[in-house]
Amino acid sequence: MRTERSPTVSTTSTVRETTRRHAFVPTSLGDLLVVAEDDAVVGDFFPGHWYPPAAADTGERVEEDDDELISATAAQVREYLAGQRVTFDVPLRTSGDAFSEQVWARLRQIPYGTTTTYGAIATELGNRALAQRVGQAVGHNPLSIVVPCHRVVGSDGSLTGFAGGLERKRALLALEEPADVQASRLF
Repeated sequence: MRTERSPTVSTTSTVRETTRRHAFVPTSLGDLLVVAEDDAVVGDFFPGHWYPPAAADTGERVEEDDDELISATAAQVREYLAGQRVTFDVPLRTSGDAFSEQVWARLRQIPYGTTTTYGAIATELGNRALAQRVGQAVGHNPLSIVVPCHRVVGSDGSLTGFAGGLERKRALLALEEPADVQASRLF
């Protein structure tokens, strides 16, 4: 399996002219809308995503093979879905409020093949009572594969919401499940 350094992530809070573009990337879990802005990926969304970007916010449509960044992202997503990659190293850019940025940074620290809870993230951020707010930030994660929000589960281990769909969350967690755990299942 390929492991890479953590992706470079920057946050933006200034207004500037940008070059935003998108492509639809076929994957084993459905067509993934990948949105890039200048030199960073700013979104990846499956069909039926709870919080899709407005069409005007995705920029010009390009072909995957005609854009180096989108092509690299597509290749890494496909490697991940084939079990050949555990981290991503494409440059990312997010633009949420300060709390959401903290949550998304914490999501990037959850190792492949492990899960955590909304409450645990809230506790790590200083206040267990913020678990619902953590859930909202997780749900609004614009990079739902590359920033692994699927690794966050309910306090009882249940699969709670995933903006890309609960079946996809289940599939992503199954993909990452350690072989010894899979082997010990009775069904």
